[in-house]
Amino acid sequence: MPLRSGAPDDVKGDVMTRPSRLLISALTGLFLTATLVTAPQAAAATWVPKTPPLTTPWTSQVSPANALPEYPRPQMVRADWQNLNGVWEFSGAPNLNTPPIGRTLPEGVLVPYPIESALSGIMRHENYMYYRRTFTVPSTWDGRRVRLNFGAVTWEARVWVNGTQVGTHTGGYDAFSFDITNALRAGSNEIIVGAYSPVDGGAFPVGKQRLNSTDRIFYTPASGIWQTVWLEPVHANNITRLDTTPNVPLGALDLVVQGTAGQQVRAEVLTGGTVVGSMTGTTGTNIRIPVPNARLWSPDDPFLYDLRVTMLTGGDVVTGYFGMRSLGKAVIGGALRPMLNGKFVYQLGTLDQGYWPDGIYTAPTDEALRFDLERQKAMGFNMVRKHIKVEPARWFYWADRLGLLVWQDMPSLAPVADPPAAGRANFEAEVPRIINQLKGITSIVQWVPFNEGWGEYDNERIVNLVRANDSTRLINHNSGSNCCISDPEPPNGDVIDDHAYQMSSGTRPPTQTRVAVLGEYGGLGRRIVGHEWQPGAGGAYGPLYPDENSLTNRYVEITREVGRFVHSRGLSASVYTQPYDVENEINGFFTYDRRIMKMTEARVRQVNQEVLAKANGTEVGRDELISLKVTTFGLTNRYLRHQDSVTRTDVVTNTSPDLLKQDSTFWARPGLANPSCLSFESRNFPGEYLRHANSVIRKDPNDGTAAFAGNATFCARPGLGATALESHDAPGSFIRHFNENVYLARQGGPNPWDTATTFAADTTWAATIGWWRSGFSLPVNSARSLQVTTPGFTDRFLRHQDSLARTDVVTSGSAPLLKADATFYIRPGLADSSCYSFEARNIAGRYLRHADFRVRLNPSENTDLYRRDATFCAQPGATPGSVRLASINELGTNMRHYNAEVWVASNGGAQVFDNPVSYAADVSWAVAAPWTP
Repeated sequence: MPLRSGAPDDVKGDVMTRPSRLLISALTGLFLTATLVTAPQAAAATWVPKTPPLTTPWTSQVSPANALPEYPRPQMVRADWQNLNGVWEFSGAPNLNTPPIGRTLPEGVLVPYPIESALSGIMRHENYMYYRRTFTVPSTWDGRRVRLNFGAVTWEARVWVNGTQVGTHTGGYDAFSFDITNALRAGSNEIIVGAYSPVDGGAFPVGKQRLNSTDRIFYTPASGIWQTVWLEPVHANNITRLDTTPNVPLGALDLVVQGTAGQQVRAEVLTGGTVVGSMTGTTGTNIRIPVPNARLWSPDDPFLYDLRVTMLTGGDVVTGYFGMRSLGKAVIGGALRPMLNGKFVYQLGTLDQGYWPDGIYTAPTDEALRFDLERQKAMGFNMVRKHIKVEPARWFYWADRLGLLVWQDMPSLAPVADPPAAGRANFEAEVPRIINQLKGITSIVQWVPFNEGWGEYDNERIVNLVRANDSTRLINHNSGSNCCISDPEPPNGDVIDDHAYQMSSGTRPPTQTRVAVLGEYGGLGRRIVGHEWQPGAGGAYGPLYPDENSLTNRYVEITREVGRFVHSRGLSASVYTQPYDVENEINGFFTYDRRIMKMTEARVRQVNQEVLAKANGTEVGRDELISLKVTTFGLTNRYLRHQDSVTRTDVVTNTSPDLLKQDSTFWARPGLANPSCLSFESRNFPGEYLRHANSVIRKDPNDGTAAFAGNATFCARPGLGATALESHDAPGSFIRHFNENVYLARQGGPNPWDTATTFAADTTWAATIGWWRSGFSLPVNSARSLQVTTPGFTDRFLRHQDSLARTDVVTSGSAPLLKADATFYIRPGLADSSCYSFEARNIAGRYLRHADFRVRLNPSENTDLYRRDATFCAQPGATPGSVRLASINELGTNMRHYNAEVWVASNGGAQVFDNPVSYAADVSWAVAAPWTP
């Protein structure tokens, strides 16, 4: 399939049924037809594929004749090339001092699969190794220079051609090449590649590779050649790299052509084969090419332009592509946000580690490489965090083509707090090369030098190092800087990045200079028998879920919380761990072999779309308690509230009076006049709604008329970084704050509150988690008993016994101790006064709290964890007048009786007490008179 301009191919359907090869030898109407010469294989080598623990749908498609035959560098394509992938001779070695020149090696290895992979045919590790093969230079290349190119070799490579050493390279993740012209001879030529890859030791970046790790978050090494090797002829004056930077404000592409110094080049931008802009300039200097009426690249419209560059002296011609898009950060909707094309686009992504059970670091085929990204896009994601690995150039092409934003991690040193001097030197040598190699990739929007403090050092200086090589993207100095062995944060990063796997601890808000992101969350696991790397050995970041429904339920629950954080905490991005299982880390959407989707894809896509809709402003969270926050600069501590039936905005904080918090909290209901829109019911005046009357926004009882329903219905529209609320029965008019009061305003209308000044900001509201988190009121500081409502068990009450909570039958004739044990004082929540805590009637200072999901009675520990474990938000139960007690600290769980024991349980979760049978009834309690007043 040729590269082309425009939107990506249709990604619907099962990509595994498509033609097995996706070639990019030419851009439609643009790229020159590539002359692919298949080099003769090493005669003595025999490839014997090994059997991996798991096969993928593409494993059987790999053979010596088609080992990644696609042109490997889509951003700089040449017409003629020779693919050297295939069977090479191979041998382990004690060192790299005695290359086997002219000697047959005993094994056959399939390049470019790393030697630890089954596809390589070796399937073991060697610290030192040699590869050998022969090739013939086509006669049509006569008169040109010949370059030998490597996509990547781990870690040190030494290369000999016909006994002459033509070059060395260190670094496992960046491409390199050598001019081998002077070492060539007529007829057959010999290449020997020596590679050194000790993996462990902390001397160079290795990412997640480990030799013999028992920790499931580290994986099999990928040693030796692991990306495509190829030859290509070039002119004496030639191009070595195209550095493309879209300049959206000026409607141009800024291009620096790297290559032979001082040469004149002509650069042309094309679409559909038509030149739309061109400019002539000099290598090494900026050439600004006009791109009139530029069509901007985004996840929703990943449009790519074609690029052709010709060196005017010598005739070297290369073709490539780029997308027009702008990046930055700005305060919008009351929070500092990352910007794409001048707009806030929430970045919803996955932690993509780039491992394969058959190829380890190397995807078995290009179709497989594309599959991962297609499926993530189909699930509703618009971003991928490429986790401490750098992929081949074709992976980035598919990200560009399909429309997925990319955070590019730098491959990490060993996870130590103080890396050795040699490791630091190698890290600082490789990072700039990686950035320069990738900075023309359209989809990359963020660089991530460190992860969770692994090998972190001199972080302020490293941020400056990254910025010196590319100042166009945000720099996330350390993903998970709240975690592990992270150093104190430097003053010069662009991002605050927290890791919070189950979301209970939340995330930090943005600052004036840093956007806030959730760099990792989730890690939910499910074991699929027959699809495990090591049967029975897999684990995840928490309990394993028994089936598709329970796993999907949990994903939906925690991802909805992510959506709440978009405006409540100013969250701008989130990264779910992870798209597929990796070896014994079984927390993927897919199994490691990519054969089984472990969750219900439609539900995953739906909740992902909900998050994006909340960020876009077109949704606020149906049937949830919300508060509407002012987003106008300088007023973002104010919220819409009702007072004496009229609305206004007031400052609301954690220390505000309870009444103010309640007046500022509303149920977001389906619209009374249109269920696709919204109506806002007062939290503390049930049945009363916000409505407009004579341009004033009021709180009034619903009188049941169509007129009231129309007045009380508002449709969520994209505002200035959050939600604008347009009147359903007065289209074009929006809820606006003006001089502390709240009106229905129309820009340019006759009233003072219709003024155009700050209209967009004043009509934009951030829908946050409600200031009052309980939707059901309990009598504070009163004694009550909690009665089971499940049919057949209504004579049972919650009580404590031997420090554990359970339910027992309590009657008027019960023992006084049992009656006292079944009575609790209802107190303001220890962690949040809008929720509740339950103090034992007969043991003062002891509260119901959960630990390891079991509800128990413990004395106060005066810790934040205890206070959160002992706080429950009251919500309406399943039966009229009943209450559901939701844990504030264990997301998605409610206090439930199960087999006479009391737990905090989710509906259909991983534990036996999460059983969905009678769940709604079991979490509903009747608030009864106290057995012991």
